[in-house]
Amino acid sequence: MTSLTRHALLLCICLVVGINSTQAAQQEELDNLRKHISVLQKELEKTSESQSEATDELRESERAISNSKRKLAELSLQHRAADHTLGKLRQQAQQLERDIQSQQAMLSKLLYQQYLGGKQEYFKLLLNNHDPDQAAREMRYYEYIARGRSTWLNMLRVNLAQLNEVVQQTQQKSGEIAALQEEENAQQKILEKDKLARQQVISQFAQQLKQQRHEIGRLQRDENRLSQLVAKLSKILTRQKGKGVFNNDKLPDNRFDGKPFEQLKGKLTLPVMGEVVNKFGSARPDSTVLWRGLLLRAASGQPVKSVAAGRVVFADWLRGFGNLLIIDHGKGYMSLYGNNETLYKQVGDVLRGGDTVAAVGNSGGNEDSGVYFELRHRGEPLDPIKWIAR
Repeated sequence: MTSLTRHALLLCICLVVGINSTQAAQQEELDNLRKHISVLQKELEKTSESQSEATDELRESERAISNSKRKLAELSLQHRAADHTLGKLRQQAQQLERDIQSQQAMLSKLLYQQYLGGKQEYFKLLLNNHDPDQAAREMRYYEYIARGRSTWLNMLRVNLAQLNEVVQQTQQKSGEIAALQEEENAQQKILEKDKLARQQVISQFAQQLKQQRHEIGRLQRDENRLSQLVAKLSKILTRQKGKGVFNNDKLPDNRFDGKPFEQLKGKLTLPVMGEVVNKFGSARPDSTVLWRGLLLRAASGQPVKSVAAGRVVFADWLRGFGNLLIIDHGKGYMSLYGNNETLYKQVGDVLRGGDTVAAVGNSGGNEDSGVYFELRHRGEPLDPIKWIAR
């Protein structure tokens, strides 16, 4: 074997060994990545189970927040009404005091006139040799003075009694206002406590999700070199926030009240101003489940409006929907408003179009604040886009 042949054979052997080595390294890297993905999937399953277990805690805290805010709103109305009543009572007391001062002044004049005349004037008129007609007129004058004094004394007694009653009512109303203020403060403390409890639960999940997303990001960088399988798994593990379908910049009003709901197709307005982030009937992210309504992304605390007149038939916390409110519009038509922070209306409340029914939130375990909105007819979901005025 010549030297050239030996060199060629050695080169071929090196190439084969190099290719095998590269293939083995890639296969080992792929196997390790798959193992890592498997571990990560199990961790995500654990997180999902933990989140499901914590749903009950979220439900109770979010219910408490909704109830506390509704109670604060009611107390605020009572407080304003009590202040208004107190103001009226004080005005009434001031008027009575002015009347009493006027009556006292008039009574003083009457007493002074009587003092000047004296009681003996009656006898003088009878005993002196005055003209009988003149005497009769003067006696009648004194009789008028006596009657006036009696009348003013009675009015003074009545007004003094009324003033005393008004003063007592004023004191009672002031006590009621103080009690309302104390109750408002207590409700505020309860609200802050519930908020803190909820934030602690959410913070725990946020930390876990942050770590898992960091790991998923590393896997995404590796997936470009390995396989389509890794890309599919990464899609499942990663939640990407898509661009919205369109922005809603209007709110409902009561212009269509009194009309049958079926006549409002193409005329309604979405219940909150915000960004519509999905299409009806499309697949939810990382899921085969289809959207049966619209998700409107909006800032927490914004008012949620009733799209039309109706009556509240459900107002409570529901898994997956958080604080949920359902309105019956008649003839089988209903509208649903989910993920709210606060429910201002309760079952049985009658609504007009455009009434504020809730406040935007992220109840039910959602990361972003917004409102989930559905329209249904006899239980079947309707595409809200076809019912709104565009």
